[in-house]
Amino acid sequence: MTDKITVQTTPLQRHAVTWLGEKAFILSYLGSILTVIGVVMYIPLIPWFIYHEGNRISAFTFIIPATATLLLGLAAQRRFELKAPSVRDAMIITAIGWVLISLAGAMPFIIGLHQSFINSFFEAVSGFTTTGITVFEGLDAMPRSILFWRSFIQWLGGLGILTFFLAVSFRGGSAAASLFGAEGHKISSARPVPGIFHTVRILWGIYIVLTLASIITYYLGGMSGFDALNHSLTNISTGGFSTHDASIGYYAGQHYPHAVLLEYATIFFMLAGGMNFLIHFRVANGNVKALITDFEMRWFWGIIIGATALMVLDHFVHAPGRPLAVEKVFRDCLFQVASMISSTGFATRDINSAFFPAMSKQIFFLLMIVGGCVGSTAGGIKVLRVGILVQMFKTQLFRIIAPRQAVSPVIVQGHEIAGQELERIAALFTAWLLLIAIGAGFTAFFSNLDAWQSLSGMASAVGNMGPFYFSVHKMASLNWSIKAVYIFGMLAGRLEILPLAVLFMKGTWKK
Repeated sequence: MTDKITVQTTPLQRHAVTWLGEKAFILSYLGSILTVIGVVMYIPLIPWFIYHEGNRISAFTFIIPATATLLLGLAAQRRFELKAPSVRDAMIITAIGWVLISLAGAMPFIIGLHQSFINSFFEAVSGFTTTGITVFEGLDAMPRSILFWRSFIQWLGGLGILTFFLAVSFRGGSAAASLFGAEGHKISSARPVPGIFHTVRILWGIYIVLTLASIITYYLGGMSGFDALNHSLTNISTGGFSTHDASIGYYAGQHYPHAVLLEYATIFFMLAGGMNFLIHFRVANGNVKALITDFEMRWFWGIIIGATALMVLDHFVHAPGRPLAVEKVFRDCLFQVASMISSTGFATRDINSAFFPAMSKQIFFLLMIVGGCVGSTAGGIKVLRVGILVQMFKTQLFRIIAPRQAVSPVIVQGHEIAGQELERIAALFTAWLLLIAIGAGFTAFFSNLDAWQSLSGMASAVGNMGPFYFSVHKMASLNWSIKAVYIFGMLAGRLEILPLAVLFMKGTWKK
């Protein structure tokens, strides 16, 4: 007779098993996302073949991670069943999904460039979140298949990985609505058409048309086909990765005959990426006036005009050296304002140079926080929220002087903003500033960067901007712990904090 062995389990273990049983469908969604990323990771093999890079970089740089990601995704899909996620579940899927795709996207950098894990993960997160901060130097000599992968992941991340997943998987219904809302937890706004799948299809249609228009414009302006493709992928996505260390400034530096045209074209497409795609939809349907009648667009143009005018004035009054031509100063200032407010990060001049005096550098820092429009590919707290916060301040002033019984709601574009929405905006703005302050303090403590540099680095990460007030070489040499903080900041900024914060809440992991 054999004795039975009884395995004792704690309440915590039993709870974990029960939770995993109920939430296993989350793994199926994550598997679906990994499957899509695994498939697209084969695409860089096209430039690898075209440019005969077999003697520079192995094809296994992409084949190994693509195959591993694809097989892992398919296994998770088949093992676990799907069901509609709640809002909390959708946020868990979103946060973990973005981490997983960034891990997968980092593998080509580890295998092909022999970069460290932290640098590769940093670059992948910066790419997918369209932040554009890079720790890679020597871009001009880098394999083109790697350069394409950097650009392509920014393009994929521009409208969101989950919106791409929904577009290619033809998913709709309540599950799609939850995932769509969790990835971009934005202020309530109208959709171009009813239904999530139709909305996603229209957004991606606009996105692709703008990308193709950019490719044609760049090519006609003198860029090579490869450069035109890569810069188009990263300007519409407002990501800012370039194929050259000098960014867009490379073309003027190399005396391209149409360098000025290329710069103005880049300004146009950066601003297009930084605008609400609903405005593009309205313009395409004949409502051109939406470009100036919309509440957020009026703020958007006002910030651009005001910031550019102040910076031009600041340059002529305070910048050292021989004065430049007015058009050149205007173009350089407008380019950097467009680059910052759209969070693209392209450059024709280093924002830390003497060309931009102290006030201009302060304007850049404010633009890092503000960012682009709601419903765009841009980062930042968003222009609409800034406009609403100003309206809230004006309302508070009115309540001081108005009779006690007076009704004073916050009105935007003829509609009252609900109190719950106002609370969410205020909470998000506060969390945004706290995250920048904590990250900047951590950076200053564990590096030799000064206060201004530390603030700019973390503000750039959280705002998904790209530029900062120190060199790329210095960024690459920072301690791994600082890079980890920046990685968290980039993900938090891209997902607008809430989905990532949900992972660290005790109640998230309860049944």
